[in-house]
Amino acid sequence: MEPQKIFKAGVVQFDIINGQIETNMELVFATLGDLASQNVRLAVLPELFSCGFDNRHLKAHSRHTASILERLSGFARAHGMAIAGSLPESANGQVYNTMYFVDTNGSVRETYRKLHLFRLTNEHLFYGAGDKAVTIDTSLGRMGLMICYDLRFPELARKLFLAGAEMILVSAQWPSPRKHHWHHLAVARAIESQLYMVCANRTGTDESLAFPGMSMIVDPLGEIIADAGAFNGTAVAPIEMERVAQARQMIPCLTDRRADIYGQ
Repeated sequence: MEPQKIFKAGVVQFDIINGQIETNMELVFATLGDLASQNVRLAVLPELFSCGFDNRHLKAHSRHTASILERLSGFARAHGMAIAGSLPESANGQVYNTMYFVDTNGSVRETYRKLHLFRLTNEHLFYGAGDKAVTIDTSLGRMGLMICYDLRFPELARKLFLAGAEMILVSAQWPSPRKHHWHHLAVARAIESQLYMVCANRTGTDESLAFPGMSMIVDPLGEIIADAGAFNGTAVAPIEMERVAQARQMIPCLTDRRADIYGQ
């Protein structure tokens, strides 16, 4: 089946309560229901949306991930909505911050373990690091996956671009002191790779950190076409995947790259 070329995408943001899985998931499903009523076909959730960075209890929280995915799969299948976001995954004696992509038919199509762990909040002490970049063919096109701090690494975005990504999904808990970085990096990644960026951040506070929301969707020319603002809620935008090819034809960066000089 050919991927759908025109559809609505949505980003979700809310104040994640550390360790309170059922409270968080109740809000997630209520918000996804609101997006379904708007005929949204792709929804992106924030980083660790089920439990937050409740790092001392990660293994316990990871035991809920399978049942959460089962619930998300049922919702996706019932509403024809693809859903992406990160959850704690226990494997190989470690816990990973793992982004899951559930396709519109309810299947978990792919997982991506966060590559870049944020040392300023000691993520490297609690999580294992991933070891591969991930692009996937989905019912809505070819997607690349990123989690929060990954946004700062143009090398990863370039790898996803060279692997054919038409859209990059970002699940994040990006704090307020660097909110202007979030804004500019999301736009830069869209412009340099000539693709859609669908970026979900959180709101609220976590211990000493505040979070600005600012979940956004950026088009292949770097225009912000949806912005969720500063409070709990969503933002929705129409996606036209043909605009990716149009942007790449208008400014042929892929053709004009000098891989002979700087490699990949």
